[in-house]
Amino acid sequence: MTGADWKPCGEAGICKMDNREQMNIVIVGHVDHGKSTVIGRLLADTGSLPEGKLEAVQEYCRKNARPFEYAFLLDALKDEQAQGITIDTARSFFKTGKRDYIIIDAPGHIEFLKNMVTGASRAEAALLVIDAKEGIRENSKRHGHIAAMLGIRQVVVLVNKMDLVDFDRQTFETIRREFGEFLHKLNIQPVNFIPLSAFNGDNIAVRSQRTAWYEGPTVLEQLDSLSNRKGNQELPLRMPVQDIYKFTAAGDDRRIVAGTILSGTIRSGDEVVFLPSRKRSVIQSIEGFNVSQRNMAYADEAVGLTLKTQIYIKPGELMVKAQDKQPQMGSRFKANIFWVGKAPLIKNKTYKLKIGTLKIGVKMVEILNIIDAAELNIDTFKDQAEKHDVAECIFETAKPIAFDPVTEMEQTGRFVIVDNYEISGGGIILEQVDDDRSSLQEHVRQRETQWEKGLIQPAQRAGIYGHKAKFIVLTSGSADHGPVIETIARELEQTLFRLNYKAYYLGVRNLLHGLAAEETIKDWSRDREIRQVGELARILTDSGQIFITTVFNLEDDEAENLKLLNQPSEILVITIGESPFYSFQPDASLEVEGAVAAVGGLLQKQEIILDYYL
Repeated sequence: MTGADWKPCGEAGICKMDNREQMNIVIVGHVDHGKSTVIGRLLADTGSLPEGKLEAVQEYCRKNARPFEYAFLLDALKDEQAQGITIDTARSFFKTGKRDYIIIDAPGHIEFLKNMVTGASRAEAALLVIDAKEGIRENSKRHGHIAAMLGIRQVVVLVNKMDLVDFDRQTFETIRREFGEFLHKLNIQPVNFIPLSAFNGDNIAVRSQRTAWYEGPTVLEQLDSLSNRKGNQELPLRMPVQDIYKFTAAGDDRRIVAGTILSGTIRSGDEVVFLPSRKRSVIQSIEGFNVSQRNMAYADEAVGLTLKTQIYIKPGELMVKAQDKQPQMGSRFKANIFWVGKAPLIKNKTYKLKIGTLKIGVKMVEILNIIDAAELNIDTFKDQAEKHDVAECIFETAKPIAFDPVTEMEQTGRFVIVDNYEISGGGIILEQVDDDRSSLQEHVRQRETQWEKGLIQPAQRAGIYGHKAKFIVLTSGSADHGPVIETIARELEQTLFRLNYKAYYLGVRNLLHGLAAEETIKDWSRDREIRQVGELARILTDSGQIFITTVFNLEDDEAENLKLLNQPSEILVITIGESPFYSFQPDASLEVEGAVAAVGGLLQKQEIILDYYL
């Protein structure tokens, strides 16, 4: 393959002229262990050099009385970058009969880590080069650690310079045993260890007779046997919702869900789920500007979709097909992040996380370990990440989000963190972490431990008031029912008050203009609103009152948070209209008076109100 087989694609990377399968390999190794020679051999032995380049470098060495080395090929190619050759300091290209390869070989640790973590380069496997004579060095272990932190699970160890130890099998076996044990501690099961001499070409493209005791594949055979990521269209559907548009002109009542399909395909008639709200519908039509009618859309397309059942969803949700493999959902995940912020990444500070089209508050709650990118030092005791550190951390979002581990799906496994309006870090999600120890649960535990109780018991209050305490939340998933649920809530308060019950209605908007401090108004969010309502509920129900409020389009996780915050008192969530998800749903056709009576009857049935008469 020559330079003509490739064409540049600007900042997006490298594009191929044909549609052959492509795979990205990262190569790492201690200084002078022969990494460049391995790359040079792969280029030469697969005929992937520009025409005449090998001969030109050999002639240059002859004229200058220098021994030829395959590592010189990389330097020669870099020197000619300005002349239009599409091989830069970080990438080399070669091909086999099966696929095309890009070898990522960054010039420095910082550049390498930044590219790998932020996604400028993606690697599906790693070649880790170890000098057979020098043996395992500290950097060998560091590079293994980096591969683990980047989520690379296909690691092939190349034991190079076997000619310097007379192709001794025992030397090879010792390295395989010791380094295999080390990788096992990092949860990496190496694909293979290959003995080779890159300088002489042993076991690169052709099996060497000097390692007759080795029965495994050559480097090229091993590469071709590695599993590759599926193409975007072959993956499960993932479409982050960018916005929802409502058309009203000329009787057009369509609500169009807009976004870019990251992976998979979508057809009219497909059942879809929106996460994290878990709301479902069926695709009715696929829309676009100035395009003919169609019933199918593919990965990388920006589309608009209409739904058969009108549901209330918000930008930032992730649309998936009901029958596809589902992403993970949770508020805690383990991730590796490359930090470039001016200020360090510190524990329990609130940042902004951007994943897909979603923007949400996030905290770093635990540092597992850190790699100093400049020195490759590994530290398991630091409590903050400095600029250019790569940190393996536990992050916690303000509410559950949908994501995929980066090893399963890159598109929904990468994120950025914003600090003070600047992108300060890029990361990859490794796995979901159990939510049992969330910050909110810890907050409630500490709050209840330190709660200063009065002398009056809840049963005493109930005996005097004639009712138990209760937190009532009215909600609806339909924008048309917003004013209705507020009216029902006010009428319910008035009815209970006339019957001498201790009831209080709070309009949620009062929080913004009352309890919210002036400096926090600009940062007000739905999450903060839910938190404030829950904390108020804890106080008012502790006083024995029936506390009533409305929260439009209350989602499952928000209801769970209100329930948690209101502990140990109970909560009753009432849905007006379609799509019930919680305790009770009055008939949507009921007038306000009928709805109030239905709620009152429910309170009596639950023995919250002991004697209830309208």
